[in-house]
Amino acid sequence: MRIVAACVGLFLTSWAATAGAAANEPATLSIYNRDVITLRAPLLSYAPAERVAAARRRIEDALDRGGAGEVTLKPHAEGMLVEVDGRTVFAVQPADLDTLGDETLEMAATAARDRLSEAIAAAREAHGAGLWLRAAGWTALGTLIWLAILRLIHRTNRWLGRRVSAAVQERVEHLKVGGVVAVQSLHFGAIVRRTVTIVGWIVGLVATYGWLTFVLERFPFTRPWGEQLEGRLLEFFTHLGLSIVAALPGLFTVVVIVVITRAIIRLVRVFFDRVEAGEIRVGWLDAELARPTRRIVNVVLWLFALAMAYPYLPGANTDAFKGLSVLVGLMISIGASSIVAQAASGLILMYSRAFRVGEFVKIGDAEGTVAELTLFATRVRTGLSEEVVLPNAYVLSNVSRNFSRAAGSQGFTLHAKVTIGYDTPWRQVHAMLLAAAGRTVGVLTEPAPYVIQTGLSDFYVEYVLVVIAGSEAPRMRAEAMSALYSNIQDVFNEHGVQIMSPHYLEDPAQPKVVPEDRWYEAPAQPPTKPAL
Repeated sequence: MRIVAACVGLFLTSWAATAGAAANEPATLSIYNRDVITLRAPLLSYAPAERVAAARRRIEDALDRGGAGEVTLKPHAEGMLVEVDGRTVFAVQPADLDTLGDETLEMAATAARDRLSEAIAAAREAHGAGLWLRAAGWTALGTLIWLAILRLIHRTNRWLGRRVSAAVQERVEHLKVGGVVAVQSLHFGAIVRRTVTIVGWIVGLVATYGWLTFVLERFPFTRPWGEQLEGRLLEFFTHLGLSIVAALPGLFTVVVIVVITRAIIRLVRVFFDRVEAGEIRVGWLDAELARPTRRIVNVVLWLFALAMAYPYLPGANTDAFKGLSVLVGLMISIGASSIVAQAASGLILMYSRAFRVGEFVKIGDAEGTVAELTLFATRVRTGLSEEVVLPNAYVLSNVSRNFSRAAGSQGFTLHAKVTIGYDTPWRQVHAMLLAAAGRTVGVLTEPAPYVIQTGLSDFYVEYVLVVIAGSEAPRMRAEAMSALYSNIQDVFNEHGVQIMSPHYLEDPAQPKVVPEDRWYEAPAQPPTKPAL
């Protein structure tokens, strides 16, 4: 029983302490939606909440009596008394002061007097019929202006979105990276239109914020809310303006860095343009490498300028900006590894001079004319009217054969391989192959064609005819090869030598040759003879 009694006594003691602490919590006196003062300590036996309730009743009684509503202060032994028309409504004592600030008793009482005077004036103003009419009129006028502004924003947004989107699409169509269209104009135009729409929404929200502030300030009861909204808006724009002014020196430095970088890039461009045109000769730089080298120098200069301008950018020292920089760097390092590899391969191909635009090459299974050599890919146009795009990493990792380098800039090399049996004199085969080369249009006599025997197989000898085709040869290497093969067949048929190397057990009864009278069997057509 003693234990139970002790527990009950402890519970009651703790409950009484909690109730007493809750009863002594600060309470704020609000009159007509305006905070007048916060009472933090009990007075006599009255808790702060009871003091606030009693003060509110006295103020309402003073307003009901219809007096002048004059608020005055009167010193007292316990503090300062606040009176309305000579009647005390509440007292401010030293225990009510904010201990965390430098507020004095006189300052707290004066501030309470001013706020109470403002609240009484607003309460009396709200009871006038003329006020409501004027407030309603101003509200209607402000609403009409607000709706007109929203409509103007909507129309301007649509007109500006179309104009800006059309202008941007026209410019984006000419934007290419590595010879490839970087951005689809329609998609980029949609992004621009959405951006303009978002800006329009922001302007509309600002206009709505201003309209709401204006309407709330027309009525006495809601005027504090309007003043708070207005204060926050002014505080925001003031902070924004001060931030812009504080950022001007840094922005000026950034502009100076950009201007200097652009001037250097222009000088560099003049130099490389003259090297490309052949007006300036530099031992370490060819005319063909002038343009890619200029691009690399431009990238390096802009990266250096960005590194120099970074500390002067607004918000560069903030944690958000630093975190964003780290995130972008991480994304680039992870996602751009293949891009960096392709770019490095492209630089190696350019500066190693493995091949040039216009040369005939064979890379892997692709054979044709080099149409374009960019930083990321090589385009090869084959003789079958197709274009093959090869990533530079693939080009660098495969064996490439250049058929134009030995022949000079105006021609290319042709290789024709035939296999002839051992019963045919090799000197005759050489002579026939050289005769076929002489019949082919565009084959140069200097350097002279030649034949190489590359193998003595089980059933035949391998012969390779090597010729150099000049500027008169067909544009496509495949067409030149086709013409050379056709002439080889004609010469071998004329001399009764069969181009056939089967695996056989005994010689055929008749040579496998095509007589001249069967050269033009259907659907082939003999050439028309010129009229005498």
